[in-house]
Amino acid sequence: MRGSALAVSGIDTGIGKTVATGLLARHFAEAGVRTITQKIAQTGCEGISEDIAKHRELMGIPLQEVDLDGTTCPYVFRCPASPHLAAAMEGREIDIMTIRRSTFKLQKLYDLVLLEGVGGLLVPLTPELLLADYVRDAGYGLVLVTSSRLGSINHALLSLEACATRRIPMRGVINNRFFDADEAIAADTRKVIAAALKRHGFDVAPVIDLDASGLAATADELRRILNPPVR
Repeated sequence: MRGSALAVSGIDTGIGKTVATGLLARHFAEAGVRTITQKIAQTGCEGISEDIAKHRELMGIPLQEVDLDGTTCPYVFRCPASPHLAAAMEGREIDIMTIRRSTFKLQKLYDLVLLEGVGGLLVPLTPELLLADYVRDAGYGLVLVTSSRLGSINHALLSLEACATRRIPMRGVINNRFFDADEAIAADTRKVIAAALKRHGFDVAPVIDLDASGLAATADELRRILNPPVR
C-alpha cells in the first residue's frame, strides 16, 4: 500500500517553510502516522540538504538512510538561486521524473511524505515548469505557509488565487507569527487570509499558528489536513 504525499509551499522565500514542514512532520509522527519529509530541490548548499537536516532536528530523529542516499533530496545545487538557474549554472538539468520517483519510493516506505518546495509557489523548477504546476500535475494537496509581515496579504492572495485557478486542493495554512510586529496588523492579515480561503472554496482548510512555542495544531486540524471533510 502506498502512502500519501502533501506539498508544503509558501508565499515567499524565507517565510518559514522548513520549520513548518519539520514541525508538521513531528506532529504527524507523534500522532502515529509514519512520516518522512522530502525537499524538492535544495539550492545554496552542498552535500546533504540543509533543509532536510533541519527537518530531522525538528522531528527529533537523526538523518535517515533515505537522507544519506539522496532519496529525500535528489537535487542539491551550490548557487542560492531558483532551481532552474542554479542547475543551469552547474551545467545540469532537473529531471522531474527523478523527483517523482523519489517520492514514489518514499511513499512505499512511509504513510505520509511532506514535500517541501523551493521559494514561493510560482518558482520555476525548470525553464518550462513552475512549482505550482508540478504540484497540480502530481495531484498533491497543498499546505501554504504565510505570515503577517509587510507584503503578506498581497503574496497570500496571489498564491491562493494561483491554487484556485489550477484546482490545487488547499489542505491547510500555516500562519507564521514570528514576523508579527503589530497585533492589529497580524489579526487583520489573518482575517483577510481566512476570508480569501472561504471565497476560493478552501474554507475546510484549517489556519494553524506557528510561533516561538511551536505549531499550535489540534488533533482535529491534523485530521483535516490529512483527510479533509467532504463539503
